[in-house]
Amino acid sequence: MKPESLVFAAAGALFGLIAGWILGAEQASVRTPGIVPAAAETQAAPASSPAAQAPPQLDQVAVDRLLKVAAADPTSASPRATLGNLYFDAERYQEAAQWYQAALKLDPRNADVSTDLGVSYYYLNQPDRALAQFDRSLQIDARHTKTLLNVGIVRAFGKQDLAGAAKAWEQVLALAPESPEGQAAKRALDAMKGAHPNLPTGPTSSQTPGSN
Repeated sequence: MKPESLVFAAAGALFGLIAGWILGAEQASVRTPGIVPAAAETQAAPASSPAAQAPPQLDQVAVDRLLKVAAADPTSASPRATLGNLYFDAERYQEAAQWYQAALKLDPRNADVSTDLGVSYYYLNQPDRALAQFDRSLQIDARHTKTLLNVGIVRAFGKQDLAGAAKAWEQVLALAPESPEGQAAKRALDAMKGAHPNLPTGPTSSQTPGSN
């Protein structure tokens, strides 16, 4: 993501923090078998661009071990998803995407891995592909808040679609207002409204999407 190209001039710093939380947080929260990456159970969300510092080194020992596990069990998605997490953490997003794809072939109903794949696409400067992958995640679980949070980030930063971003974040707030994702969505909405007070947004109450 290129923060300098965003239209959030007045709220760029805050959005950068939110983006990093989402993509990085997902990676961290997904790490235990289970967002941003969602699949990594650490939480890796696509809100901000990778830091301008040297990327973390790949844990080659863990990679070699998991490659053996994956080779020994060609039907298991878990080692492949974990390999995706390791490559994602090392900011090697192309390889991460390949392993997430391999995991999804074996476990196509895993919304966490699907969202992690979408975040990888985002970091590969493929926002449309990221959004398409998030749509698949939401087909699996329409209430997947990490996915919705990332949808907002990609729409805001990758597509400059503020209305679409606001809609996604409002859904997060409606579904889980007290969750970390809900709080991040609220901060993003507040920052957006501060920079663009005339931007139309819907109610941000605790109602679920589509309810009265």
